[in-house]
Amino acid sequence: MKRFPVTLSCIMVVMVGCSNIETNDTHTSNAEQHKHHEKPSFFQGDIREETASVDELPSFLMDKPEDMQLIYTAAAKHKEVLYHIPCYCGCGTTAGHKSSYDCFIYENKEDGSLVWDDHGTKCGVCLEIAATSVMEYSKGKSVNEIRDLIDEAYKEGFSRPTPTPKPPKSS
Repeated sequence: MKRFPVTLSCIMVVMVGCSNIETNDTHTSNAEQHKHHEKPSFFQGDIREETASVDELPSFLMDKPEDMQLIYTAAAKHKEVLYHIPCYCGCGTTAGHKSSYDCFIYENKEDGSLVWDDHGTKCGVCLEIAATSVMEYSKGKSVNEIRDLIDEAYKEGFSRPTPTPKPPKSS
């Protein structure tokens, strides 16, 4: 498990270089880059797949890079964090997502099985927010500190955040 924060750190370095964060040059805004989110997720063809547990990844991830699989695994194992972290890709209005967690997991079933969502495989913003959140949590930051960090980082140049509940003050 010691390898996990290091691996996430490496992923973040790569993702930041490829991210949609607006800079002072002539890059298009994140809202323009996410025009593919104009229709509800159902019409986009998002794939949902059930597996027996968090330890079994869905088949739609098998041909994806290992770092993406790692982020999906981390997201599934950190609902307590991502449930309180908004996503800024526009999925709140277009796909009905309520938090960053929804970009990866559609449903947690009572028997421990999961219904995974492939939305995150198509969105660098989703992957970056989840990876940053889990990495910061593994460093000891509270969910409230992480929420503040994400809200600050994505407050300009990104879509409206998902309607995500704030974490309790003790988190």
